[in-house]
Amino acid sequence: MGRGKLRIYLGAAPGVGKTYAMLSEAHRRVERGTDCVVAFVEHHDRPRTEVMLHGLEAVRRRELEYRGTVFTEMDIDAVLERRPTVALVDELAHTNVPGSRNAKRWQDVEELLKAGIEVVSTVNIQHLESLGDVVESITGVRQQETVPDEMVRRADQIELVDMSPQALRRRMAHGNVYKPDKVDAALSHYFRPGNLTALRELALLWVADRVDEYLQQYRGEHNIRSTWQARERIVVGLTGGPEGRTLIRRAARMAAKGSGSEILAVYIARSDGLTAASPKELTVQRTLVEDLGGTFHHVIGDDIPSALLEFARGVNATQIVLGSSRRKTWQYIFGPGVGATVARESGPDLDVHIVTHEEAAKGRGLPVARGARLGRSRIVWGWLAGVAAPVLLSLLLTALNNTPGLANDVLLFLFLTVLAALLGGLRPALASAAVGSLLLNFYFTPPTHTLTVSDPKNLVAIVIFFAVAVSVASVVDLAARRTHQASRLRAESEILSFLAGSVLRGETTLDALLERVRETFAMESVALLERTSDVEPWTCAGSVGPHPVDRPESADVDMPVGDHMALALSGRVLPAEDRRVLAAFAAQAAVVLDRQRLVGEAEQARALAEGNRIRTALLAAVSHDLRTPLASIKASVTSLRSDDVEWSEDDQAELLEGIEQGADRLDHLVGNLLDMSRLQTGTVTPLMREIDLDEVVPWALGGVPENSVELDIPESLPMVAVDPGLLERAVANIVENAVKYSPEGRLVTVAASALGARVEVRVVDRGPGVPDDAKDRIFEPFQRHGDAPRGAGVGLGLAVARGFVDAMGGTLAAEDTPGGGLTMVLTLSAASGREPVRPEPPARYLT
Repeated sequence: MGRGKLRIYLGAAPGVGKTYAMLSEAHRRVERGTDCVVAFVEHHDRPRTEVMLHGLEAVRRRELEYRGTVFTEMDIDAVLERRPTVALVDELAHTNVPGSRNAKRWQDVEELLKAGIEVVSTVNIQHLESLGDVVESITGVRQQETVPDEMVRRADQIELVDMSPQALRRRMAHGNVYKPDKVDAALSHYFRPGNLTALRELALLWVADRVDEYLQQYRGEHNIRSTWQARERIVVGLTGGPEGRTLIRRAARMAAKGSGSEILAVYIARSDGLTAASPKELTVQRTLVEDLGGTFHHVIGDDIPSALLEFARGVNATQIVLGSSRRKTWQYIFGPGVGATVARESGPDLDVHIVTHEEAAKGRGLPVARGARLGRSRIVWGWLAGVAAPVLLSLLLTALNNTPGLANDVLLFLFLTVLAALLGGLRPALASAAVGSLLLNFYFTPPTHTLTVSDPKNLVAIVIFFAVAVSVASVVDLAARRTHQASRLRAESEILSFLAGSVLRGETTLDALLERVRETFAMESVALLERTSDVEPWTCAGSVGPHPVDRPESADVDMPVGDHMALALSGRVLPAEDRRVLAAFAAQAAVVLDRQRLVGEAEQARALAEGNRIRTALLAAVSHDLRTPLASIKASVTSLRSDDVEWSEDDQAELLEGIEQGADRLDHLVGNLLDMSRLQTGTVTPLMREIDLDEVVPWALGGVPENSVELDIPESLPMVAVDPGLLERAVANIVENAVKYSPEGRLVTVAASALGARVEVRVVDRGPGVPDDAKDRIFEPFQRHGDAPRGAGVGLGLAVARGFVDAMGGTLAAEDTPGGGLTMVLTLSAASGREPVRPEPPARYLT
């Protein structure tokens, strides 16, 4: 039997007609021959809604008395017995009257769905649990009846029932929603136009989210890559620079202009070394995005424009926000830049916004350098400036009729040598100095077009030029390298400072730390491996990314941490200068792992401390409760053995009865202590078999006074899959507790009923009851509620009962008894029964 389908009519506000729409759908289904019944629909004295109920079969309701008033609720048993194809259940967020099987109506609906019954229900947007605070801030009214969002999201169909605020207010003024004496107050307070407009917007946005989930699922199933502009999604491209905050705020303002817009900030790291952004700045920008309701994403890609466009199309984005380039004007000779490339290749389905900011055209000035290595393009330009440019300069100068003179020629060639050093480093600069010297000698020193120098002054000038060129090139290259090294050291210090601070504050888990390693070094996967000795195999203490390695030898990069631990990275080989930062990460990973294990050991220590607390409480509790029956037994035995007194038969019987009662009390106490010990050590192993309740429960009543319990267990109940011994002990403890607190002359009721695939046993007393905040606490060991006197037990009965019930796969909960008192609800799994074993019942129980 499959699960039933759920269809929900979601109302933007009360009175928009969701119940009417549900009943109209029911009539359409009945006309098509569908077996459809009204499980619970409240017309609230609305004439048109009441008329729609005519012609629909209604299941009888269950009447419950609460505080002197009779209420009607949906009768789940009657609906399950009727087993229609479709059941109409109004007001999904309704709270049931105490004494009902479930606290909320949506829980009743869940039972019907599990039974294979299709349900059509209604709920208003203000009753969704996640919107409680928002609705209260809008209307000033806190919704007490709520339904979990997940329950509504799991619906197979959601249909929005909407109406303009003006039309709804007209409906109310005509008396179609509330009675005339309540209309004015409603229109002046909850149903103000502003409130209704805000609730309507909430409903539309919530349904839009649900529709978006369907859309994403459909696009994934059909492998659709192009953008469908069904909803504004704004992708913000971040570089890790300070302008990122400006871009995020600008995107947030753009999103605010369209309801339901979504912001996705993405940082794309190259896969060729340390990321070109400060981790601290990225963390600040991540926090800003999340505060503005967006999401932050970290993507690895060598081609930044392509990776950005791939990400945007993957999330079905409609707009991309980028910042103006920070490059200076002359730097555009290296390419058009990310912004221009993305705008050119975005196509007609993506709008690209270039946002100006204070850092535009000020130079890239990245807070973290990738090292002293120069890019390929810079090296190429350096050789062009050092070799090709002097040749072109020579051709240009020889073409002039009047040359500037040898001194100026030397300065021009010296400029090209310095430029070559700035672009390509030392080698292009040395080549430029050599080529420039030869060209000066060949073209500009007499005799020209030969390598001979006739004037010694010119020879000195050429030698000085070469020496100055080499010196300047060396100094420029050394300064560039020192700048790169300083940038790298600053990058490393920022990474390590942020890492150490987060670890010391306990903000980083092992998985988070390994993820940071993967992002920082642009790796595919990272794993922390360890072993107990040199001959033992490696085990994985933690990993991130796909397909982590299981041995350091299989990794592209491995960093030992001590003798028996290693950090293994897969994806590419790291340069030697990156291993220093990696070593710090590896050391921090070992620290985090040790801290996590210490936390686990602390948890174990807390568990041991709790065990010690229980043992201390046990000694304190039983010091009186064990001694009291022992003292009674000792006194009775001493009296019987006394030769000074002649006891009559009645006196002897009374003393023997006292001995028997004391022994029974000790036996019960010791039994509970042993049971609690078994539960604490986890040695309770139920032997499950199928048996009838009426063959077990009567045995559990042998320890209570006669005529104190009313038993109501129908013979038609299905068999249950339980351990009969554990069930008997559990029911006995529950009933004894109920009899203990029940007023004199008031019977404790033990009743059972079948609920689909479950069987419920209810133990009802009319005692003082238990407050809601203490209903869970009464099941803890050594807990006695209220002013229970010493000698009333050590507070283990209910704890043992719940432990046994949990071991059998059932549940035990406490709820209020209508009219006062406490009801213990024991839920067990029903089973298709074999012929049960029928033991002899005890002599004393009341049916």
